[in-house]
Amino acid sequence: QVQLVESGGGLVQSGGSLRLSCAASREIIGWLTMAWYRQSPEKTRELVARLFPSGSTDYVDFIKGRFTISRDSGKNELYLQMNNLNPGDTAVYYCNIYTAADDFWGQGTQVTVST
Repeated sequence: QVQLVESGGGLVQSGGSLRLSCAASREIIGWLTMAWYRQSPEKTRELVARLFPSGSTDYVDFIKGRFTISRDSGKNELYLQMNNLNPGDTAVYYCNIYTAADDFWGQGTQVTVST
């Protein structure tokens, strides 16, 4: 089994930045996607950004140009750099690693953006 632990969330003012991290307990061989999702109380969990083994990335429209997904394979860590945050970005952010056989989730980290 693999444990994913997110960190880096917190309270930030509108226009500010945060960098989320997701540490995996071990290397995951054969992963298909690494991703960040978010969920706010009034919405279902939604995809934010994905990373593929090729290195290509995929972002949802509402964060394009503001967020960047990346990884450090040597540390088994996934990151989400978030810039120009606004109150609409307030949510619990979850990292996800998807393989053909498993779907791993972290416990989430709260991001709150104040006006």
